Amino acid sequence: MGLQFKELVVKQEISIKELQGKILAIDSMNMLYQFLTTIRSPDGSVLTDKKGRVTSHLIGLFSRTTALMEQGLRLAFVFDGKPPEIKRRTWERRTAVKEEAALRLKEATAAGEMEEMKKYASRTAVLTKEMVADAQRVIHLLGLPVVQAPSEGEAQTAYMVKKGDAYASVSQDYDNLIFGCPVLIRNLSVEGRRKKPGTVAYQKVNPEMILLKEVLGHLGVDLEQLMVMAILSGTDYNPGGVKGIGPKTALKLVKEFSHDFEGIFTKVEWKKHYPDLEWKEVFNTIKHIPVTDDYELEWKKINEKEIMELLVKEHDFGEERVRSKVEKVISAQKQFQQTGLKRFFG
Repeated sequence: MGLQFKELVVKQEISIKELQGKILAIDSMNMLYQFLTTIRSPDGSVLTDKKGRVTSHLIGLFSRTTALMEQGLRLAFVFDGKPPEIKRRTWERRTAVKEEAALRLKEATAAGEMEEMKKYASRTAVLTKEMVADAQRVIHLLGLPVVQAPSEGEAQTAYMVKKGDAYASVSQDYDNLIFGCPVLIRNLSVEGRRKKPGTVAYQKVNPEMILLKEVLGHLGVDLEQLMVMAILSGTDYNPGGVKGIGPKTALKLVKEFSHDFEGIFTKVEWKKHYPDLEWKEVFNTIKHIPVTDDYELEWKKINEKEIMELLVKEHDFGEERVRSKVEKVISAQKQFQQTGLKRFFG
């Protein structure tokens, strides 16, 4: 969804070391799209293997995941299931945006305008079923659990944290908060920097932790009011929200009307902006999003032979680099076991 709550949330910078031994439920699609849009050639095109298969997402996934494993983090990757029916409108909108970007990219390529090529190339990013399947293979071979959500991945990670099966959810988006996620971690990267989309430049970032309880307390609202604020300013189910209403105005409205949500949506003329969509449908979709208990969190040994086979032989990764990263993770896991940190695999 990418809720625009950045200016409203209370956050605190943390170190990777503070997360050692803790189980983190990762919003996998969010992470993979991150890599797909930022790990690209100078002209903005995705990286591929010799057969032309996209590898940008696998490069980012392998590099980031092994680096975090070296630091003693216990990662569990959660993947999206069937999206809510009302999300179809969002897909239609995103498809239109990608088609427009593809057209602009073609024009920029013909004109040889590198900056424009980089700008529009990242907006055409698409994760196919094959790409997701390859990503899941990498995760399995690294010995990490994969959880299949029945619907939205971020809702499932939120549920796992609420249930106590994970310490925090990991995502760049704030969506997890409206699904009731108690602890959200953003900017989870060992490097301490992140590539700016569409450029070759990097910006310094530090991991940050957001506690739902602190956010609600700071804003003086409850979870249902936060959900209404999200709907007013825009979610995946009503992209763009109500014209002219951002998070701060939405906060003023819930403060003014308290829990008279019908009054809020009447005042902002919801039906004028969304004649074919009831606000209650969006609200109930968020509140009652399907989640599951049908998952196992089990960490196993890295399958060194098959990870080399997949990345080096199938996707043309550098053999020495892959072997070196795998050996570092195995060495780190042994050290953590010796020092009494929770076991990483059975």
